[in-house]
Amino acid sequence: MTAEERQRAIVCAARRDGAVAVTELASRLGVAKETVRRDLRVLEAHGLLRRTHGGAYPVESAGFETTLALRATRHVPEKRRIAAAAAELTAEAETVFIDEGFTPQLIAEALPRDRPLTVVTASLAVAGTLATVQDFTVLLLGGRVRGGTLATVDHWTSRMLSGFVIDLVFIGANGISREHGLTTPDPAVCEVKRQAVLAARRRVFVGIHTKFGAASFCRFADIADLDVIVTSTSLSAAEAHRYSQHGPQVIRV
Repeated sequence: MTAEERQRAIVCAARRDGAVAVTELASRLGVAKETVRRDLRVLEAHGLLRRTHGGAYPVESAGFETTLALRATRHVPEKRRIAAAAAELTAEAETVFIDEGFTPQLIAEALPRDRPLTVVTASLAVAGTLATVQDFTVLLLGGRVRGGTLATVDHWTSRMLSGFVIDLVFIGANGISREHGLTTPDPAVCEVKRQAVLAARRRVFVGIHTKFGAASFCRFADIADLDVIVTSTSLSAAEAHRYSQHGPQVIRV
């Protein structure tokens, strides 16, 4: 197996399983651990993987995006902490946008139910979670439904969203970095997220530590556009401070 074939196999395994370990890859490919580590360095330099201690995980790109089903199996306790902290930021907001994705779905579950609230979303999962809540009005944006995330996109979605002024937006991204801002692989999703940011009075980014430092294909916002970033303590305090210097408050839970 050539280096190119080996690296292709590593990327395929990471995308299939959500992450790969150096020891397991070395055994499966019949090479030394240092050879695998060298391959991971090359793949990280090409923007295909992000290395971790003892392994790596795939970077979402124009050619690859994880499904909602897979996201619901990874870092779940961390995502629940983030969602609970984000839901507490609702304060006196009367209108809220909740983005597509698993962590936003958890925010929907954690929203306070003690007062009326209008929720705008492109996510079928979020709409289904909140549709029966008393005193909640749920507006599901129309459009083409993406099978992997069960969310609507395209011009119907963006046009409807552009007609709103929303008190608080909970926004996610496939990558967030100080160099490239907030990014996502799909241009159609990118436009919905951009419209949500433009419609918002207050913008809250929610995401686990693996999102930070990653950049995907389409950019829809800058760090300075955000009011708050909610993540976990797995993001170092030093790195959180670097993001806060661009404007937003960073909350680590």
